[in-house]
Amino acid sequence: MGQHRAGQHARRTPRRRILRPALATACAVLAVAAVLAGAHTLTSRAAADAPADSALTASADPSTALAPAAAPATPDQDPAAVQATAPAGTASTAAAPAATPTAAVKRGSTTDAPADAESAKVGALFNGPVAAGRHFCTASVVHSPTKNLLLTAAHCLSSSGNVTFAPGYRDGTAPYGSWQVTAVHTTTGWDQHRDEDEDFAILEVAADQGRQIEDVVGAHPLGTGESFTAQVRLFGYPNAGETPLTCVNATSKEDTYQRAIDCPAYTGGTSGGPWISTATGAVIGLIGGHQEGGDTPDTSYSALFDHTITALYATAVAAAG
Repeated sequence: MGQHRAGQHARRTPRRRILRPALATACAVLAVAAVLAGAHTLTSRAAADAPADSALTASADPSTALAPAAAPATPDQDPAAVQATAPAGTASTAAAPAATPTAAVKRGSTTDAPADAESAKVGALFNGPVAAGRHFCTASVVHSPTKNLLLTAAHCLSSSGNVTFAPGYRDGTAPYGSWQVTAVHTTTGWDQHRDEDEDFAILEVAADQGRQIEDVVGAHPLGTGESFTAQVRLFGYPNAGETPLTCVNATSKEDTYQRAIDCPAYTGGTSGGPWISTATGAVIGLIGGHQEGGDTPDTSYSALFDHTITALYATAVAAAG
């Protein structure tokens, strides 16, 4: 089956995945992928289905969850990004983006993300209560009719367990509260084969005092079918820091179902971080996919957002409703 190796963007015991085949067999693999592209199936798991992934156990910390701040962010999603032909909450263009020949991608500049309405939609995942040093992956709020869905990488977790989400988290505080993850939705392609082209998950979170998370911080619409060379704003929480990182750069084509972006310092913990289109405000990718997000901190990958994630999104919306 070939050599195995794990990526460096997730804070967890590495879950091994198969590297790309040698060039001599690449054509055959792509032919199989083309046959399977229309036959992806989906899997959903509620909190009671399985215990929390043991690989997600954070370092011991007796700190309790922090109280939410009183002032919510104002949702600022762009309704124009949501097309009537796509499921509610998605921004869809062409079915499959065409490859665009490009020169070498210039590396972006990574800085701490400002505390604003956009970064409030992005947060850290915790195994248990919110406390400094305990976050293990990144997630973001995705727009939906149910207003309670998050987007992250499938390799970040296998069940909801005792996972909580803190939007806008920084410096040990959760300004918009802590939200309990209640269900995880992934594709069967990921569950059964660790298909790196389906390394994305949609999470449900419970309401907090009658409020849904999207009512508190807003959400990014889900975007599909965008050009491989789209410009995006990349977010992520490194496990060694308490402030989210951001970087703006153009993406490039890694292969038929994978994007790449060059932004430095995206280390362990940034898996699941959203790729937000600077043109539409839609989330068109996330750190994951090839090498579970990347084998180096300077180049990150994302599985392509196409009909597969659109179908997963529809399944999650139906379940959450």
